[in-house]
Amino acid sequence: MEASYNFLFDLALILLSTKLLGLLTRRVNMPQVVGALLAGLILGPACLNILKETTFIHDSAEIGVVLLMFCAGMETDIQELKKSGKASFVIALLGVIVPLVGGFGIAWLFNKPGVIDSDASVNTFLQNIFIGVILTATSVSITVETLKELGKLKTHSGNAILGAAIIDDILGIIALTVVTSMADSSVNIAVVLLKIVAFFALAGISGYIFYKVFVYWNSKADKGLRRHAIIAFVYCLLLSYCAEVFFGVADITGAFIAGLVISQTQRTQFLATKFETLSYMYLSPLFFASIGIKVSMPKMTGNIIWFTVLLCVVAVVTKIVGCGIGAKLCGYKNYQSVRIGVGMISRGEVALIVADKGMALGMMGSSFLGPVVVVVVLTTIITPIMLKVVFRKFAPPMTAGQPAIEENISDAESMAMPFEEREKYMDSHDVVKKIHKK
Repeated sequence: MEASYNFLFDLALILLSTKLLGLLTRRVNMPQVVGALLAGLILGPACLNILKETTFIHDSAEIGVVLLMFCAGMETDIQELKKSGKASFVIALLGVIVPLVGGFGIAWLFNKPGVIDSDASVNTFLQNIFIGVILTATSVSITVETLKELGKLKTHSGNAILGAAIIDDILGIIALTVVTSMADSSVNIAVVLLKIVAFFALAGISGYIFYKVFVYWNSKADKGLRRHAIIAFVYCLLLSYCAEVFFGVADITGAFIAGLVISQTQRTQFLATKFETLSYMYLSPLFFASIGIKVSMPKMTGNIIWFTVLLCVVAVVTKIVGCGIGAKLCGYKNYQSVRIGVGMISRGEVALIVADKGMALGMMGSSFLGPVVVVVVLTTIITPIMLKVVFRKFAPPMTAGQPAIEENISDAESMAMPFEEREKYMDSHDVVKKIHKK
């Protein structure tokens, strides 16, 4: 009887540790999400082994990331997202190709008898490609939370990252399907592509219908009714469910699209405050901690350690270079290109899911699991840190007599800033207004 209530203790421990470590990381000028990630890593099997992933933690974490992306969709300027659509595709495409080539190259150097012996059931060439496919993954949830904390989600760079991450997810599915179809004849790439197209058609039609019904219903209902939040969340969950179960698209993609639909209604701010409270107090800490809790470190030999180090370097550099070049080709400034590249580094739980899929199909030997886990941990932790650095160090250039103003920052976004930063923003914004009047 007592064992069935262990989840209450686990939840209390996760919430307390994520908040304490979050406050600690903020004291040393790092995003609080880093503290939440470290909390899971420290309490999980990789360190103290106090917490293990349970069904409760797994399911709650999944709801947490769905809600996080739903909130990101609600806070996204859909017009700006449309403007960055073509650019996001180019950024995502290069952000998949460059890591794929880099991962294949590093695997080709080490995946040989006498260097690293693989126990995978497919040929070496496919194994090497699969290592590259793992590196194509992007976990946008870490970046979204960091950008929200920094008050930069609605910038040009933030919109480009969001758009590119969604497209990256689709391209990653296609790449994974192509590779697995070579090893598993039951996988039909034409069917997979048809499902992806069908999902976006469904999302567009259902979004339009839901928007019309929701707006009409709002016009007839009293203001501030909490039932609006319930209906909006139901739509988010249903679209996420359909994306994952029926179309093979990530549930967070469905959640993000649902958020975009809600962002066009007049109740966006009201709904956002409801969901932000739920996310902050319960679901987001569980999600970020769960990433660390999933990590367990296998034994690693000398050659595997060298492979791990080089794989981590390749994982970081290829995303920055690939996405950064893509952004530059699409007309983004140098500082924006760097920000976009850094924002796409995190592999998070997405890479672990891909690796697990490869292990199940015999496309990746157990020897490579340790390096992949290290890549996930490293990229997940350093992405928030690097994002904060590049948003401070790589700033818009100053012109004579005019202070540097953040790229397309909105008044609504400035309200998400800490009080001192908001005052500085408003002061500089007033200065610019006076200059333009003159």
